[in-house]
Amino acid sequence: MTIFEQLTEDMKIALKAGEKDRLSTIRLLRGQIKNAMIDKGEDLTEKEELLILNNAAKKRRESIEAYKAAGRTDLVEKEEKELGVIESYLPEQLGEAELEKIIDQVIDDVEAVTIKDLGKVMPAVMSKVQGRADGKKVNELVRQKLG
Repeated sequence: MTIFEQLTEDMKIALKAGEKDRLSTIRLLRGQIKNAMIDKGEDLTEKEELLILNNAAKKRRESIEAYKAAGRTDLVEKEEKELGVIESYLPEQLGEAELEKIIDQVIDDVEAVTIKDLGKVMPAVMSKVQGRADGKKVNELVRQKLG
């Protein structure tokens, strides 16, 4: 079952259960995937669907930070609820130890030595973790290891 199909099923369940917050987030995600399908002219691959969900999660994380800085706890709670729904459709996130292991392996593979090799390491790591780690966190860890 594709993510789009899962979202459709979960939308029906949320509608029947009267879960308004969950329903609105699921509808938003379905709309984003549907728009991407229309733009592409065919169904999306699972990788493309995950990319859309990752972008939606990233936007929520950025919004949470901005709202916290502005002292808007009401909006922080709303964004956190949406983020929780989005994350339920994403693959389980890698732990820091697993992530560091992957980064170390990639650094060895591409023979990176200094921070100037960041451009070689980041794409290789991101292709291996594909949605299972936040790019910002990966970047921080790679910089620590190369710095």
